[in-house]
Parts: sequence; C-alpha cells; structure tokens
Amino acid sequence: MADKDEPLVLGIETSCDETGVGIVRGHTLLANTIASSMHEHARFGGVVPEVASRAHLEAMTPVVEGALAEAGLTFSDIDAIAVTAGPGLAGALLVGVAAAKSYSLGLGVPLYGVNHLAAHVAVDQLEHGPLPKPCIAMLVSGGHSSLLLVPDVAQDVISLGSTVDDAAGEAFDKVARVLGLPFPGGPYIDRAAREGSATAIGFPRGKMDDGTLDFSFSGLKTAVARWVEAQESVHVPDVAASFQEAVVDVLTRKALQACKKYDVKDLLIGGGVAANSRLRALAQERCDKAGVRLRVPRPGLCTDNGAMVAALGSDLVAAGITPSALDIPADSSMPVTTVHV
Repeated sequence: MADKDEPLVLGIETSCDETGVGIVRGHTLLANTIASSMHEHARFGGVVPEVASRAHLEAMTPVVEGALAEAGLTFSDIDAIAVTAGPGLAGALLVGVAAAKSYSLGLGVPLYGVNHLAAHVAVDQLEHGPLPKPCIAMLVSGGHSSLLLVPDVAQDVISLGSTVDDAAGEAFDKVARVLGLPFPGGPYIDRAAREGSATAIGFPRGKMDDGTLDFSFSGLKTAVARWVEAQESVHVPDVAASFQEAVVDVLTRKALQACKKYDVKDLLIGGGVAANSRLRALAQERCDKAGVRLRVPRPGLCTDNGAMVAALGSDLVAAGITPSALDIPADSSMPVTTVHV
C-alpha cells in the first residue's frame, strides 16, 4: 500500500512508437496509459521515426489527461515529472522531453530525465517490490539486448554485455517478415511456435560459448532466411519454434552465466521480448535448476510504458538525487550506465 507521504511522480515515455504516461506513488502504480502508433508503421514493416514523432505530438495531451483521470488526480497533485531522455529515436525523444519540461515549469515541480533501459529494470518494483541489491538484469527488446549488473537502479548500473549486431526483438521482426507474418514479429512468432517443434531445425546459436556476455542474432536471422529460401514448402510453425528456441536458449544461458560469474542470485528480465512465453518458461526452468530467483514483470509492464519511467523517477526522488536542469537534451545514444541526466 502506498504511503501518503511519498511523492506522486508522473512519467512520460516516447522513445519509440508508444506514447506512455504513468503515475506512481512510491512503488504503487496508480495509472498507466498508453497510445500506440504501431498500426501506422505496420505497412512499412518497421517503425518510421517521423511518423512516430508526429503521433507522439498528437497523443501527448490526451494520454496525460487520461492518466490523471485513471488515477483520480489533477495536475496540482503531481510532485515530480520524470521523462525518458534516451536512448531512443531522436525525434520521438524530443517530443517527450519538451512536454516534460513544459509540465515541470508550468507546475513548478522538479524534472528528472531518465534512462529508458534503467527504467525497464525499475518497473519490476511496481509488481514485485524493491529490487534485490545487487541483481542481474537482462533487457531484451527491438533495439536492445543487454546484460547489466545493478547494485542500485537509481545510481549504479554496470554494463556486462550487449548485442554486437541485431537485437533479439529486431531478429524476431526480420524473421517474421521472411515467414510472411505481420509486424511486429514477436507476438506472431510466439503464437506460431506453439504449434511447431523447437527441435525441427538446428539453427545456430551465435556467441554461445565465446567467453563473453555479448549477444549476436544477425547470423541466426540470415540462417533462417537461407533455410526458408532453399525449401519448396515451409511449415511456418516449425521454423518459428526452432528460431525462437535458438534465441531464448542463448539469452537464458548468457543470463545465468552472468549470475554465476558475479555470484548474484537474482535475475530480472525486462523489455518487450520478456513478454515471450517461451523465454519466460525456459528462464524459469533454468533459474530453478541453478538456484537463481527470477523476476519478470507482467507482459503489460515489459513493453514500453510510462509506468516504468515514473518508477525510476520515484527511485531518484527517494534517493535524494538532484533534479535535472530544464535544458537537458534528448540523447538518442545515451549509454545504460547514465541512469539520469
């Protein structure tokens, strides 16, 4: 239950194609409102930055007002504003940052520019309570596949490994296109894979035993494309299941390698691909076997949303972190080690 003395933080997320606004008090979620422009990008087979930016402009005010209504609050109740300052699409980030600055200035409340990736870690607290210190976090999405050591999500995030080419979510989208499945590919491959065999095709596992905690999915994507091109007929569920198994096999093995190497007993998985049913199942199976406690937010908190930004903002307020200046930039390539600006 929320402590009435804890500040109310409104979070704004516009790093890609979702306009998300969340409101939290401490680690209690009060509102999480999202407007997605995904349907506008589907015909292009991927997110178009200019289309996303314009959609954010059109959605911002209604989504903010919708979140306040959902929480039963007014602007005068808000104590702080948090916003994704990076990484992400430059134009999309600018819309959110500009809106957050306006709300901060107009309401006379502090502003916190936060890191999108760290926010994906912080959001789990809205469901499972305070994070263990330290924990290992694996973030998997359309733009990122990262392994992090997190001593304190409000102040200290350490990069252990990342993708050297395609991120996991990007590979899902590209393989879906090869198989004639809609965009975004992740949910459709997940669904098709349930009717297929994960052992039907032996697709490669990139960088599985290279001694690093980095990821590579470009070779796997290419292997799927070449295999499909060589067939007279393709059983899509088998290809989907075999491809998906290759991805989640690498992800879970690398994550547990990180837990063992750094002697950490708590693993958090976040990001859009964390909604994948096979990833969640295999991670639980392997964590149970290794004696590692697994935390994965419910699917609605895995994809980009304003609640995760508000959650990290709330942690920054609680830690007494100095608010951001009103001239903070939007940084499309912000490193994960920069938790706030």
